[in-house]
Amino acid sequence: MTIPYNIRPAEPGDLRDIVSILNPYIVDTAITFDTEPYTDETRRAWFDQFRLTGRFQCFVAESEGKVVGYANSSHFKPKRAYDTSVEVSIYKSREFDVRGVGSALYNALFLALAENDVHRAYAYITLPNDASLAIHQRFGFEEVGLLTDAGRKFGHFHTVMIMEKSL
Repeated sequence: MTIPYNIRPAEPGDLRDIVSILNPYIVDTAITFDTEPYTDETRRAWFDQFRLTGRFQCFVAESEGKVVGYANSSHFKPKRAYDTSVEVSIYKSREFDVRGVGSALYNALFLALAENDVHRAYAYITLPNDASLAIHQRFGFEEVGLLTDAGRKFGHFHTVMIMEKSL
């Protein structure tokens, strides 16, 4: 049975749930190249970039008071000429059956970004990751390149696909 959820902007009190969603991906997969699990405190600076408006936003899917997924936009590159580009990412809890939550999160994020001066969104996807490729393709992302053996995790090198979406 799929659990019901609602989508809303992330709030500071959501950070603990966001960390608990991300950490299993860090520990068990190469989906993220983070290698050390986060604590609320070590993830705080990342979370503090988000605002209710602007280029850097985070949306959560909440069910029965618990965050079960999130999507965010953040800095693409630090140089000023990149200001109209963002990097996006999306994660869902592996503990709950939350079908459709990824699409709902990206719908909210891209609607919010459409109200701001964002020209391009980029996603970096460690391969293989069929689920991530599928959702990004559904949202109009196209492959623009590969970073071959770009990162080493769990003793293996992993290739990253760069995908791009025009906004």
